[in-house]
Amino acid sequence: MLKIAYSTVFAHPLPVGHRFPMLKYELIPEQLLHEGLITAENLFEPEMVDEGIILWTHDAAYWKGLRDLTLSPLEERRIGLPLSERLIERCRRISQGTINACQYAIKYGVAFNAAGGTHHAGTNWGEGFCMLNDQAVAANWLLHNKLASSILIVDLDVHQGNGTAQIFENEPRVFTFSMHGANNFPYRKEKSDLDISLPDGVNGEEYLRILYDTLPNLIAQQKPDFIFYLSGVDVLATDKLGKLSLTIEECKARDRFVFEQCIKYKIPVEVSMGGGYSPQIKDIVEAHCNTFRVADELYF
Repeated sequence: MLKIAYSTVFAHPLPVGHRFPMLKYELIPEQLLHEGLITAENLFEPEMVDEGIILWTHDAAYWKGLRDLTLSPLEERRIGLPLSERLIERCRRISQGTINACQYAIKYGVAFNAAGGTHHAGTNWGEGFCMLNDQAVAANWLLHNKLASSILIVDLDVHQGNGTAQIFENEPRVFTFSMHGANNFPYRKEKSDLDISLPDGVNGEEYLRILYDTLPNLIAQQKPDFIFYLSGVDVLATDKLGKLSLTIEECKARDRFVFEQCIKYKIPVEVSMGGGYSPQIKDIVEAHCNTFRVADELYF
């Protein structure tokens, strides 16, 4: 069964200027329900992740400042959002949703968080709308509970997963792979285990060629027993922040290839949605929904 973490809190109301990117968190499950691809049974609402679990990934002082809304103005500006109790609840539910999705992925092969992909959050910082790094928190949860011993994080958002790279820079059991725009945010990159930095304007044909050449070899070399996939759709040519040139169909082909590799090697995969900033919300929703459609087609 296709299982998807979803909460109305994911579409947390924000001040004017921040609301548009959040609309997709309401519209994606609505579209999938409308199509009949899923029913309410496919959706589950996560609780808030336990503070002890957060501290396996994030520094205590940073978490305390976030929880108590006492981060400095500079730290808050780096996050890019005005802090509130509701926002902290949101990021705690997203992290727990990714943990729960890992459990479902082990059972069913694949599972989703309808939000997540908060890969700019590092050990002791938040950045780029990311406060807790949901896939890093879940990866450490898997390791702590001995449910995985070798993890591969496949980050195909257009922005480098700098927080994820920093968190696991000294953790040999987690291999971080980020394929992203070279000239895009964050402008100070961290060092992933494998970074592929793409020049502006790379089209879908070249993008897919690189992915097809890289991912199978990476899986064969690392032999992961769990994969995290960050499936940002800001690689689209329509994306106002992305600087790459994939069509919606090429983005769908990317998702299909990742899932095919996971199936081929019998590796469970958790999917967090990542970014998408096309001017037309329908383009964002369609590209994200394709990720769910392909997974449903291949796994169920």
